[in-house]
Amino acid sequence: MAMVVEQLQLGTAGGPTVMIKDTLDIAGYPTRAGSLALASAEAAVAHADVVQKLLSNGWQITGKTNLHELAFGTTGINLRTGTVINPKFPEFVPGGSSSGSAAAVAAAVCDAALGTDTGGSIRTPAACCGVYGFKPTFGRVSREGVMPAVSSLDCVGPLARDMATLTAVMKAICEDFQPVSENNLLAGLHIGVVAVEAANDVLDAVDSALLRSGVLLEPVELPGMAAAYRAGMTIINRETWNACGHLVASGLVGEDVAQRLLMASTTTDDELAAAEAVRLAFAAEVDAALAKTPILALPTLPEVPPRLADALDTRALLGMTRLVRPFNLSGHPAISLPLLTSAGLPVGLQLVASRGADEWLCAVASAIASRCAAVTTEH
Repeated sequence: MAMVVEQLQLGTAGGPTVMIKDTLDIAGYPTRAGSLALASAEAAVAHADVVQKLLSNGWQITGKTNLHELAFGTTGINLRTGTVINPKFPEFVPGGSSSGSAAAVAAAVCDAALGTDTGGSIRTPAACCGVYGFKPTFGRVSREGVMPAVSSLDCVGPLARDMATLTAVMKAICEDFQPVSENNLLAGLHIGVVAVEAANDVLDAVDSALLRSGVLLEPVELPGMAAAYRAGMTIINRETWNACGHLVASGLVGEDVAQRLLMASTTTDDELAAAEAVRLAFAAEVDAALAKTPILALPTLPEVPPRLADALDTRALLGMTRLVRPFNLSGHPAISLPLLTSAGLPVGLQLVASRGADEWLCAVASAIASRCAAVTTEH
């Protein structure tokens, strides 16, 4: 199946099962990042740190998952190694770039999966496929053995069908992660609802979920969101070109990704400097909002996922990430909880907390998921 590119049996037999996005090294196997340009890559000589931690903590690795080529796209459509089918919503894109990881979890072929999130690449496919996906605080989880080797935005994180499993993965891959009790966690909790532009059915689903959770809601403005989205793209372009630009000359990179890489190559130093200034300003803006309300809430997706038939021009759909990418720029932890619109289509509730408050954010998300009937993985 397109979601799994390598079947494996590593680790503790009978342990919980996990699949690994094919941008993370597993010793003895090549890391191909969903690209024919890396088809002849040599086998990794060591496990990525997070892979070794999973094995050391009793997890069983059962496969490597497919992705949007070179992790450089939002839809999950891959013209080279095949597009992952969204298990619950097969007419719709699975989301990218961690499409295979989200789909494998949604299809229940593993208990959990690891993805990477540079500009929404865990949270977007989690929302599209109807599962939970977590982007930790930048730097909280080791990226040793992860492609690209250098990134100021990318985070390794888990996807799962329930918060208990997601939290268990975090405990395994992050040595200082100490789960927080959910007891009375929502009592008196104030959540800031970020004003964003999104489709009415998406906003209705998010509002309904928050109201059912019983928390205290306050309106919040983040006027720097749009600038942060653009700045995040500028930095992603420069860093992805630095990491993968040399592959374009092979002629083996899919045309859509190759064209994006060539466009990325034109990013100037002045544009990068301006983006870094936005990073500082937006991070401070989010910090200020979190000082007033310790959790921020907003949709994961601005609208329901596009249908596969309408998504062949992946460059035209980068806006899928306009509500998630800003928090890669700022470095704050963010999680997507699965939601359904009134028409039964997948979207997501995104929650954001202060940098380093990963445990608390996961506990709040778990408490909301337990309390709120609208937050469901059932289609």
